[in-house]
Amino acid sequence: MRMIGLVGRSGSGKTTLIAALLPALRARGLTVSTIKHAHHGFDLDRPGKDSFVHREAGAQEVMLVSDSRWALMHELGAAAPPPLEALVARLAPVDLVLIEGFHTHRHAAIEVHRPSEGHALMWREGSDIVAVASDGALPPLAVPVLDLNHTQAIADFVLAEAETYVPPRT
Repeated sequence: MRMIGLVGRSGSGKTTLIAALLPALRARGLTVSTIKHAHHGFDLDRPGKDSFVHREAGAQEVMLVSDSRWALMHELGAAAPPPLEALVARLAPVDLVLIEGFHTHRHAAIEVHRPSEGHALMWREGSDIVAVASDGALPPLAVPVLDLNHTQAIADFVLAEAETYVPPRT
């Protein structure tokens, strides 16, 4: 599997870019999965549902299965979140994994940046950010600047720069 990240400040358009890249990459015959970092807790179920009762009663993992999808929820408790490599290893094999967030992890990433949002660039010399996708003018950078509105060009870049992920031996 190959993987590349999309990082950026809140509101920069990371999710919007991933939503545009997915059909563009799938149209090229690729299988693609995503991993998204959430800064806050989240729930896939809600009070009163059986899966919620299972978790509240102490299940370490709860798997929900229907005719069209399944999801696995794993309770961390006081444990630290697993490293990104462990999360990628849990995915079924695909051609490409797009990772949203995880900006502190060491993997190739494209920064999504909108100057109109008023935030500083995350890119710094020596960072793992290999390009910046922007919808506005930027000062000269030592990495390519991609037009955020040209999805096909970004897809080309993704395919050229995605890193091969080798799962750890067990």
